[in-house]
Amino acid sequence: QVQLVESGGGLVQAGGSLRLSCAASGRTLSSAAMGWFRQAPGKEREFVAAISWSGGSTSFADSVKGRFTISRDNAKNTVYLQMNSLKPEDTAVYYCVAGYAYVPRGEYPYWGQGTQVTVSS
Repeated sequence: QVQLVESGGGLVQAGGSLRLSCAASGRTLSSAAMGWFRQAPGKEREFVAAISWSGGSTSFADSVKGRFTISRDNAKNTVYLQMNSLKPEDTAVYYCVAGYAYVPRGEYPYWGQGTQVTVSS
């Protein structure tokens, strides 16, 4: 079993930055693909970003490309989402995910509890 715990969410003004972290525990994740999804009120959950186990491959939703970066530190079992130039439409609950195949927009068996990101205009 894998447990994922997100942190780093909060309230920020438009144009600001936040860095989300996701700490994993349980079964080793050094070979796992990881990523982030988000869900805004009244909207469906959507893919944000993903990273392969080596960190050599990344993928981003068009809406965040050029503003968000994803990275991981396998020694710390942690994945990060750096969010810059935040917009009010980025407001959502952000979920960390993990899976055993790098399929960015695919299904992930492991999900965190989510962290709220609110961007004020």
